[in-house]
Amino acid sequence: MIISELKPLEELQQALSEFDKLFLVGCAACATVCKSGGEEEIFKFQEWLVEQDKDVTGSAVIDEACHIMRAARDLRHHKNAVAEADAVVVLACGSGIQSISTNIEKRVVGGLNSTFLGNVRRFGQYEEMCSLCGDCILNETAGICPVTTCAKGLLNGPCGGMEDGHCEIDAEIECAWCLIYERLQNQNRPGVFARRVPPKNWSRRRKPGRHSLRNGGR
Repeated sequence: MIISELKPLEELQQALSEFDKLFLVGCAACATVCKSGGEEEIFKFQEWLVEQDKDVTGSAVIDEACHIMRAARDLRHHKNAVAEADAVVVLACGSGIQSISTNIEKRVVGGLNSTFLGNVRRFGQYEEMCSLCGDCILNETAGICPVTTCAKGLLNGPCGGMEDGHCEIDAEIECAWCLIYERLQNQNRPGVFARRVPPKNWSRRRKPGRHSLRNGGR
């Protein structure tokens, strides 16, 4: 899931200064789970806007704000309220914000900052485990991504700064390469330690990314 957080209110106050009427959009998926853009957050944000002397023409929490066609459908249900607004404020990740801006000609103001692709440890605790690099070596590293979970992103580790199985950058973080080694030992295989990993081919992380099930993923 995409982890996001509300932008500083001072930044939002400035971004919304030229608008009097606003329509709010939230996301029922990632932004709801990490408490940044669900129904509760939309309500609180609306209260804040009223304190700023803004009028809210309406709101919608879309099942998946990043789903372009679904966003278009849901916005049609609120077309009058959207038309009445001077701008649309979106409490969703960057993908959701762009999905909304694709569907309307109104000014779209993003209310959240997207921080990382996160795994859920438990409710309210999220950890970054994948960098979407496009060149995955998890099969050789026992399911632990060194690109992401190693603070230095090392492909051949551990480094000389590791001490007692912990990272020199943050002593509270376990060394990713120690974890990889221990898990491979438990599985009785050398894994990535059987070879020297060359520099990562970042060209596989295509920008902008495209994927279609209709033509083999291209």
